[in-house]
Amino acid sequence: MAELGEHRDRDRNLDLDLDSRCPSTGDLQLDQKVHQWLSWDKNPRTRTQVASLVAAGRHDELRARLLSHMNFGTAGLRAAMGAGFSRINDLTVIQATQGLHAYLSRCFADLSRRGVVIGFDTRGQRESGCTSQRLANLTAAVLLSRGVPAHLFSAPVPTPYVPYAVRTLGAAAGVMITASHNPKEDNGYKVYWCNGAQICSPRDKEILRSIEENLEPWSASCWEEELAASSSDPLEHVNRCYMEQLRSLCFHRDSNASCPLRVVHSSFHGVGHAFVQEAFRNFNLPPPIAVPEQRDPDPDFPSVRCPNPEEGESVLELALLLAESEGAQLVLATDPDADRLAVAERRSNGCGWKVFTGNEVAALLGWWMFSKWRETHGGGGNVHKVFMLATTVSSKILQAFARAEGFQFEETLPGFKWIGNRIQQLTEAGNDVIFSFEESIGFLCGSVVPEKDGVSSAAVVAELAAHLHSKKLNLQEQLHNIYLTYGHHVSRTSYVLCDDPPTIQRIFSRLRSFGGSDGSYPQHCGGVPVLQVRDVTTGYDSSQPDRRSVLPVTRNSHMITFSLQNGVVATLRTSGTEPKIKLYGEYCAAPGVSVGVAL
Repeated sequence: MAELGEHRDRDRNLDLDLDSRCPSTGDLQLDQKVHQWLSWDKNPRTRTQVASLVAAGRHDELRARLLSHMNFGTAGLRAAMGAGFSRINDLTVIQATQGLHAYLSRCFADLSRRGVVIGFDTRGQRESGCTSQRLANLTAAVLLSRGVPAHLFSAPVPTPYVPYAVRTLGAAAGVMITASHNPKEDNGYKVYWCNGAQICSPRDKEILRSIEENLEPWSASCWEEELAASSSDPLEHVNRCYMEQLRSLCFHRDSNASCPLRVVHSSFHGVGHAFVQEAFRNFNLPPPIAVPEQRDPDPDFPSVRCPNPEEGESVLELALLLAESEGAQLVLATDPDADRLAVAERRSNGCGWKVFTGNEVAALLGWWMFSKWRETHGGGGNVHKVFMLATTVSSKILQAFARAEGFQFEETLPGFKWIGNRIQQLTEAGNDVIFSFEESIGFLCGSVVPEKDGVSSAAVVAELAAHLHSKKLNLQEQLHNIYLTYGHHVSRTSYVLCDDPPTIQRIFSRLRSFGGSDGSYPQHCGGVPVLQVRDVTTGYDSSQPDRRSVLPVTRNSHMITFSLQNGVVATLRTSGTEPKIKLYGEYCAAPGVSVGVAL
């Protein structure tokens, strides 16, 4: 903030010198956008970026930055930081907040009482001055300038704290400034509804339309970061309530303290360290050993090639080396905003490490949560009111549990926003959602918060491992026992890069007209008959009597699932945030059937 203040005099000079520094590009539309940007943007660093690109004649880059706007993706905006309407910066965050405010004003007559929760992670970019904290302060400034209370966290927090605070405080909505595990150049603006779940259709489209109707900054006060000082700080209250509720997931508190199992934790230069330490204390577990190079927040993520623990052993190297030197048996890693969790365990033979997939961790946590529910309720619980949820591209292992144990299982579209909203619907109807997950290492034990949560999941995994250790078992052995009981589930995921939309369209069009006419999907795959096809892009599902998909139709992306006679389920889908076609494959065997399929 101080650095930006030092630039204000230079900013005034920039206003006086626009004509000399910004000659015409020769493109009328582009010239108009350049003028619009320099008229609206009050951040001297990003104004200078645009002016310098014009002066250097870098018109293609200007077009990429100025002629398109960000779209609402996974519950909000996500893009590289820097100048331009297609990037995350002061102006685009102010525009997003203006649109959000206008939409919330139509939905909530009591918005001025309820307010909006605002959280942020530790990302930042020196070139643009766009730190997550500054963007959170500007979000608060826009709301406060319109008389809407801002519940602004005073320090970086895990992403799940924002939806938890929305529900705890009765706020109308929540905003989290984060790009989660994206590259360091990125940042984001994630929106939660009053129920604590991420926004989904049609609210995302309506908010986007509202943003487009409120692009010009309303007043100079929208830029006054200092206004954020009049926000209320929910951190102490929310953290206390969260940690108290977390104890409902702890089942062996009395014996946890004496467990000799040693655990290493990496927070990947993000926000997770202090919160995971406190979660372990609430479970009465010995504190995990922190990876010193990755414990403290650093927006440059200097020790990892990418800040995504889902990448596995290659990015867990420092944590695994520390575990070797400390004689630890378990490694946990939370991503930079602490909503995802990676798990690794020393192999049973002592040679190397087993890095679990998201589907394997889910098998362990699902088994654990149902076992504890059954122990807690004995014969008095209504198992038919118990639910587990998973996204449709995730393992079907929970479905196998449900068939054997009698509880309910449901699939949702990919993305935890669908899970979060479904949790709210089910709990309001008197059901008990005890576990939910998505294969990209996103887990939620219980329903304390309708969002994936790496902090609570880390404590639950550690308690599970400690309990198994007392029974002379480890996670790998228990996973094998689960597969013996419920059937082996072998999963593989992969992807191909494709940044050409017409090519992607041709690929999926061919799958939908494989027999020469629309709606004629492949009938065999590798010589194996296809038993079922579900295409949520068109709303088709061959397994339903009316051939209509139970899952919502998503026409803005492609996703087709094929179920084969040999127990393989394969899904092809386009990514909502990256130029990828993703493939998810799983072999689902019946109990007692040996695994003889290579995926």
